[in-house]
Amino acid sequence: MEAAVVEYLRALYYPLAKDGFDFPILTLAQLQGLGREHVQRLFIELARELATLVMLAAVGFMAGRNRREALAHFMIAFGVWDIFFYLWLKLFLNWPAGLMTWDLLFLLPVPWVGPVITPLIISVALILSGLIVLYFEFKGRPLSSEWADWALMIAGGAVVITAFCWDYSNIMEGGFPNPFNWPLFGAGLALSSITFLLVIRRNLRDRS
Repeated sequence: MEAAVVEYLRALYYPLAKDGFDFPILTLAQLQGLGREHVQRLFIELARELATLVMLAAVGFMAGRNRREALAHFMIAFGVWDIFFYLWLKLFLNWPAGLMTWDLLFLLPVPWVGPVITPLIISVALILSGLIVLYFEFKGRPLSSEWADWALMIAGGAVVITAFCWDYSNIMEGGFPNPFNWPLFGAGLALSSITFLLVIRRNLRDRS
């Protein structure tokens, strides 16, 4: 569904792009120049992105027997959704050309941009983490975490999002992406991942 919508939008706004999309993106001023309906369509797209997140969260809520399982199912659903989004775009448009191809990842609250490999890395991490949580739930040994663990994992996620949004002002003004902030991305991913692994280690140690 997501890939189909993006195919339509690219055909509408980037008809001359070789691969269906390319930077720079259309700015708000350019959309206003095209007509009021195009500005309205931008807000419809923002609402659609939010609705997609609500839909994925609903999957987790319905599938989980508790909050831990609900979050794990949401993480898995989100990761699978994002991976197959790119697989379908490759089938529809033969895009992206490679894992380092730049993409406009998200629009809320500001544009997120990065090489295609970056959301795929996050998707794999989410799927693996969700499966690990469900494994411990299935074994009847749910992972126990403290507020500090959650604070560190959320902080790591916020740092990753900051890396995606680092160049947002340039992107919004119609510029080409500057080099991706790999150190910031890596730091955020490492903080969340290491904290999660320490939670697993602590749980295994306490039960042994």
